[in-house]
Amino acid sequence: MKALTNKAWIALLALPLALGAPALAFATTISPVNLRSAAGFVILAKAGITTTGATSIVGNIGVSPIAATAMTGFALTLDKSGQFSTSPKVAGKIYAASYKAPTPNTLTVAVLDMQTAYADAASRKNPTATELGMGKIGGLKIASGLYKWSTPVSIASDVTLSGGKTDVWIFQIAGTLDVSSGKKVILSGGALASNVFWQVAGKTSIGTGAVLNGNVLDATAIAISTGGKLNGRALAQTAVTLDANAVQK
Repeated sequence: MKALTNKAWIALLALPLALGAPALAFATTISPVNLRSAAGFVILAKAGITTTGATSIVGNIGVSPIAATAMTGFALTLDKSGQFSTSPKVAGKIYAASYKAPTPNTLTVAVLDMQTAYADAASRKNPTATELGMGKIGGLKIASGLYKWSTPVSIASDVTLSGGKTDVWIFQIAGTLDVSSGKKVILSGGALASNVFWQVAGKTSIGTGAVLNGNVLDATAIAISTGGKLNGRALAQTAVTLDANAVQK
C-alpha cells in the first residue's frame, strides 16, 4: 500500500472536524507572533477607546495618532509630567499622541509594531487546517497550530484550546470574529492566553458575558458587550468599544 504524504495525513486527520467532530487529533508546532513594543499595552487603538459602565482594565492602554479626547468614559486625570493619564477604571497608565514627549514617539513605534504583528500573523503559511468547521468552531477542542478561514468565524458554544504552556495558536480570519453572548473560549492543559493570536480582518465582537482568551490583532474594530471579558490584548487599527468589561493580559 502506498504511504500517505504529509499533506494527505493532515487532510485525513482534519476530516472529523470538517464533519463536526468534537476534537482535533493532531497539533502543529509554530512560533508565536512577536508583538514587540505593542506587548506593553493591553489595549492599543488608532481611532479611540470608549467605555461605559464599571469597566476594569489591568495594564496600559493607548491611542495614536488620535488625541486623548478620543478616549471617553474613563474620567482621565493627567499626570503632572503631562506624559500619561490615570483612571479609576485602569490599573495602569493611559497614553495618547497628544501628551508630552516621549509619549507620541513611543506610541508611534507601538502602533507600527502592532501593524507589523498583524502582518506577521496574516502571512503565516502552511496552515494546520483551513475552513475548520466552515467557520463555526463552537463545541470544538482545538490543538495548537495555524488555522485559516476565508469566511467569518463564529463561536456559538464554548470552544476549548487544548495544549501546554509553550503551545501556540494563530487564527487567520478574513471576515469577522463573533463570540456569542455567554460563550467562552476555554484554555486547557496549561495553555496560555499570551500564546493565542486572533488575526481578524473584520470586526471582532465579544457578546454579553462572553469570555475570549488571546491577543486580538484586528484590522477593523473590537467591541465587547456588557459584562464581556478579554484575557489578552485588544490591538485594533481603528477603535475599541467597551461596556462594563474586564480586560487584562
